[in-house]
Formats: sequence, C-alpha cells, structure tokens
Amino acid sequence: MTTKQFFIQGLTHDGKPFRPSDWAERLCGVMAQFRPEDDPSDPRFTYSPFVKPVNIAGIKCVVVDERLSDIEPKAMDFVKNFAKDNNLPIVEACEIPIKSNN
Repeated sequence: MTTKQFFIQGLTHDGKPFRPSDWAERLCGVMAQFRPEDDPSDPRFTYSPFVKPVNIAGIKCVVVDERLSDIEPKAMDFVKNFAKDNNLPIVEACEIPIKSNN
C-alpha cells in the first residue's frame, strides 16, 4: 500500500518567507484532531500523522498526507485553501510505502 503526500512550502510564490515564523506549527496544531481511529495519541500534545511540520533546507514546510481526505474532506480543503490564500506553493511528494500490519 502507498500513500501520496504533498508539501506546503513556507516561501511565498514571490520568494518571501511566510510569517509568522511559527505558521507551520500553528497549522499543524489546528489539524491535530484529524487522526486514524486507532491512534491513541492525545491531539493536545501531538500532531496528526497526516499533517506534520518539517524543515527542509532551512524552509519551514508542512507535509500533508492525502489520507486526510478520507477522514475529513473539509480538513483537506482547509489546508489547501490555507496555502492558496497565503500564496504558498504546494509541491507533490513521492509515494511512500506503508507497512502492513498483516
């Protein structure tokens, strides 16, 4: 099984760093409640496995797993519209193999 992911980059299409500097953590905090049913983690203390902040080559980014749409399509719309409304590029990532529990 594979899953698709995309990155929201913290540089605007004009090449300027997006502000505030903790935007990625804030976005991921809002999305923390969206997680698999069998995930016992507390969303008050952990990010969703589907929306995580990362730093790539010194640029803040958010990695979004497209399985977020399976849990809540409106959450995926929110994330994509956040990027669009703030002039942030969305870059598709490669497919990531998922380990099966079988």
